[in-house]
Amino acid sequence: MRSIFIAIVSTIVLFGGMAWLISRSEGWDAVQQAFFSAPDFRAAWPKVVDGFKLNVRMFLIAEPIILAAGLLLAVMRLNRNAVLFPLRAFAIAYIDLFRGIPTLLIILMLGFGMPGLRISWLPASPVFWGVTAIILSSAAYTAETFRAGIESVHPSQRAAARSLGLNSAQAFTHVVLPQGVRAVIPPLLSGFIALQKETALVSTIGPLEATRQAGIYSSLNFNYTSYLAAALLFIAITIPLTRFTDWLLQRSARLRELGMTA
Repeated sequence: MRSIFIAIVSTIVLFGGMAWLISRSEGWDAVQQAFFSAPDFRAAWPKVVDGFKLNVRMFLIAEPIILAAGLLLAVMRLNRNAVLFPLRAFAIAYIDLFRGIPTLLIILMLGFGMPGLRISWLPASPVFWGVTAIILSSAAYTAETFRAGIESVHPSQRAAARSLGLNSAQAFTHVVLPQGVRAVIPPLLSGFIALQKETALVSTIGPLEATRQAGIYSSLNFNYTSYLAAALLFIAITIPLTRFTDWLLQRSARLRELGMTA
């Protein structure tokens, strides 16, 4: 109880002191009006919420594709069969390329470049190309996460599976792969959090998502409170996901400790 009381008091003192210093600053009144205006918050909120629905849709479309593509790339990269070397080379080149280019640049190049080709069967929707760019970029990072998890499985697991009569492919599919995927669930959830925020980058090519709607309101009313509304919507999703990820990490650590003591 004493430690809890000290923690509460120290927190109140710290944040109270920060609030006092900020409120006493010379420009606080102007900042308060520009970023924390209640009337502007109420006026901007409906449009920002409508835009945030697009962020959520883009996230829900992109995430399953990213998981599937990332896992496929990881398996291709780990493959040691000489006949399938071109697939491994492709996976390595793809991962290196898309991890090396900032996601924003990929969005800009696809969002402006692909419609500019004027190919009739190619979609011209900026939302389509924005989501495609996010998938291409995030799949490369996800592939490396999956690869790390698969390589963390001890070789004895594969050997045990082979001793039971499974061939190499069966041992990988039924023994190694499930353990590797299970090991990287917390990092994958961290990737989900980052992906939700990355959908805001699509605003650079035109779609009216939350950040874009906030920018439109700001430019029309010369007030930045709309950005606060957008930030709160992102926080409402990312903080619960972050706490869930922390819980999973703690749970995994406890299970490992139990396994070591068993």
